[in-house]
Amino acid sequence: MLLYKLWRSFIKEILLLKRDIGGIVIIFVMPLLLIITITLIQDSTFKNMEGSKIPIIFIDNDQSEISESIKKQLENSKTFELLTDFNEKSAETAVFGGDYQMAIVIPKNLTKDINSNIDSKVQSIVSSFGLETDSTAIKQNTSKAKDIRLYFDPATNISFKNNVMNAVNKMVFEIENKKIYKAFQDQLGTTEDLKNNSLIAFKEITPKKGNMDVLPNSVQHNVPAWALFAIFFIVVPLSINLVKEKSQGTSVRARISPTPYFIHILGKTFTYLIICVIQFLLMVAVGIYLFPYMDLPQFDVTGKMFPLIIVTIFAGLAAIGFGVLLGTVADTQEQSAPFGATSVVVLAAIGGIWVPVFLMPEFMQTIAKFSPMNWGLNAYYDIILRNSGIGGIAKEIIFLFLFYVAMVTISLFYERKQNAV
Repeated sequence: MLLYKLWRSFIKEILLLKRDIGGIVIIFVMPLLLIITITLIQDSTFKNMEGSKIPIIFIDNDQSEISESIKKQLENSKTFELLTDFNEKSAETAVFGGDYQMAIVIPKNLTKDINSNIDSKVQSIVSSFGLETDSTAIKQNTSKAKDIRLYFDPATNISFKNNVMNAVNKMVFEIENKKIYKAFQDQLGTTEDLKNNSLIAFKEITPKKGNMDVLPNSVQHNVPAWALFAIFFIVVPLSINLVKEKSQGTSVRARISPTPYFIHILGKTFTYLIICVIQFLLMVAVGIYLFPYMDLPQFDVTGKMFPLIIVTIFAGLAAIGFGVLLGTVADTQEQSAPFGATSVVVLAAIGGIWVPVFLMPEFMQTIAKFSPMNWGLNAYYDIILRNSGIGGIAKEIIFLFLFYVAMVTISLFYERKQNAV
């Protein structure tokens, strides 16, 4: 009997949705347009950064070995396009005015002073070992460190500044090391080639599929992220329908009927859960079949569809629970619609849909742990990027289900209190 009542409640929800075809179209079409637009923007930006060079001003006042070596390494980096038709004053004006992101100024006599400095230090060290050196060549080192001046546009990103400064420091350090080795070689009179080879190197270990490295791309982030955003956006139509039922008297008839009110809620749950799954499948279909025709990476779900569907179901439950609570508490559509839309955007921002959680301030990272969108997104990432199974996402699934139970329970208690005689 309860199953029949649940079926009739489900049919009622379908009939209600059929009356708002425009709303249903928006629920399905809006996320598809969103995912295509965002992915194209991010992917094209990434490709443009790969294929283009950043113009920077390079001023060489040294015109010797070290400055030429720095210039050659910058050109070989395939990141920068060096502009040399500037003096330091005009470069400062151009960079601070926002015309260019940065300028590098090599000081005069840089090579000469560094060579003199190194020779003096090496001869002092060699003589301290009791070896014969040219005593007339040993001089007290009184020269100061030479400054390679870097000018940055005030609007330049801090991480870009740090990356450039680290790169320049590394180049200078390698050049100094080579010269020190060469100076020792000359002083010791050895013919053996003392090469400045690094004893420690970094090797990135990436997941592999066969013999190919598995590298993350814009599609792997955007498909699950914006599918999750679309799933939670059903909060808006769901809450509006609940408010409509109250204003039109449908909820009153539901309460006085012999059908328990929780059956009414379960009917909505099953109806909107089907919508959530369809939304996700459409997103996946776009990633698999449409993106390759748009010169975007294909969304690979090989062997992962079952756990992805499981996450989608529980994320849908969390979204439905939130929509039920909002529709139960709100008195008018003017309350439920804007609050529902705004709250979903806030949850998306907190949950890491737009900005990765690790880039947020520490207190915001703590808040993100309580966002159902963050639980869903982490579960999707665990499956897609970390190759986790159901066991690896059990915690997130439990949190999403408990969120649904909590929201519906609060809604039922609120409804009972409001209608208590």
